[in-house]
Amino acid sequence: MTMRFLSATALAGAIALGGLFGAPAAMAATPKDLLIVAQAIDDIVSLDPAEGFELTSVQSFNSLYQRLVQSNQTEPTKLDPVLAESWVVAPEGNAITFKIRDGATFSSGNPVRADDVIYSLSRAVKLGKSPVFILNELGWSADNVDTFLTKVDDSHVKVSWPAKVGPSFALSILSAPVASIVDQKEVEAHAKDGDFGNAWLHTASAGSGPFKIRAYQPHEALVLDANATSPTGAPKLKGIIFKNVADPSARRLLIEQGDADIARDIGADQIAALTGKPGIEVLSAPSAEVDFLGFNAASKTNPDTKNPALWEAARWLVDYEGIAKNLLKGQSNVHQVFIPKGFAGSLDDTPFKLDVEKAKGILKAAGLDKGLTVKLSVINQPPYTDIAQALQATFAQAGIKLEIEPAVASQFYSTLRSQGHEAALAFWIPDYFDPHSNASAFALNRDDGTKTVAWRYGWSIPELSEKTQAAVEEQDADKRAADYKAIQLEVQQKSPFVILLQPNNQIVLRDNVKGFVQGLNADQVYFAGVEK
Repeated sequence: MTMRFLSATALAGAIALGGLFGAPAAMAATPKDLLIVAQAIDDIVSLDPAEGFELTSVQSFNSLYQRLVQSNQTEPTKLDPVLAESWVVAPEGNAITFKIRDGATFSSGNPVRADDVIYSLSRAVKLGKSPVFILNELGWSADNVDTFLTKVDDSHVKVSWPAKVGPSFALSILSAPVASIVDQKEVEAHAKDGDFGNAWLHTASAGSGPFKIRAYQPHEALVLDANATSPTGAPKLKGIIFKNVADPSARRLLIEQGDADIARDIGADQIAALTGKPGIEVLSAPSAEVDFLGFNAASKTNPDTKNPALWEAARWLVDYEGIAKNLLKGQSNVHQVFIPKGFAGSLDDTPFKLDVEKAKGILKAAGLDKGLTVKLSVINQPPYTDIAQALQATFAQAGIKLEIEPAVASQFYSTLRSQGHEAALAFWIPDYFDPHSNASAFALNRDDGTKTVAWRYGWSIPELSEKTQAAVEEQDADKRAADYKAIQLEVQQKSPFVILLQPNNQIVLRDNVKGFVQGLNADQVYFAGVEK
């Protein structure tokens, strides 16, 4: 793939001159009112909040869109009113009536109406893109969603649901990025062939967040302008430029030279080299990400990947401690269950360690001891390529050849979403602050059709899916936490997933950047308070 990069000064100059990707203007440093962020943004498939499910897309949604309720920036398990000013729960516990914030407008100037809330939630369900399974948890489908969304008046909307879940869970669902509220009038003006404006929103925005998209050039840059009329207040910056820099060494160079204000996804060795340098600060923030190795039981090219003996042996072929301590140097901690630490119901037990002889015994008993080869898909960025190489070395000791197939993130996601992989080293981050967010991803694939993580890996689990559904419907908090612990143990022992690590977010900033907030979840990236 050929990529053409714009220099930070070129991008900054382009903004200053009113052109986006035109001739560069000479500048010695990044402008005071612009933030230059160096990271790989080639994972973006769509910037439509009803479709975007990639890391960079999700990281941008809090800047572009707002929801009725969202997690508090510092206490993420608490929900704050954002576009909703207040709400009232129905006595039956299966509906909430929201009062929309007075005077709230979109970046277009259009007012935020009850109609926009109904349109946005209905649109996301009817589009049926990757994150729709989150809204489906409320029992909504393309055929029935309209019957559960009611306009009370211009500023009040009633949201109800048929699923046997309580209002607190429904509020958590409505805090997920897929529940972002879009400007119906603006989106419909750009709709074509009944696509709900989906194609247009791949590269544009129609929200009420503190920023709006000025331009997006795939594999080059995402440029945001301030939205001074955002209901929660204008940002302190005039704009942000997310510059695609695929090479982590180049990202390090840009932040060292002052050509970038923030650099993400820098390897452990480079973080160590940057730590303590004048003008540089390294922000280390807890992350709810879990990294895992998964075998595709639905692979059309490798029948071995559906063999549970391979899954079991794989759990004993990972040098968990060596990867966490020596390879990643503290960027990640060993974690072997799908609910991240910090969430209700998570477990601390780590029963697996590197034991090659044990793995060989499992493979021999299953007739897999004559040597086998598995293609391992991985994003071509740190730390994933580094972890993949470590896995390759220890799996080889048991006669398993892992053929690493690195790819840019968008290609990687496309492969997984079409079940085109044999095995993959991947990550998952909860979409909202409830243990069911990850349980519905890893332990729900009832009809082998809902596009969960379990589906992506061809793991059809009707009985476990029923347990997962029962857990989300459980009203007793202690019983519910116990249910999730039991489900995690079943996945830990029997699934095609080998949960490996829970990373920390390590982000490098110039020391004049103040007010940046990185939260636990992927969407919790806040630029509105940033100043230089």
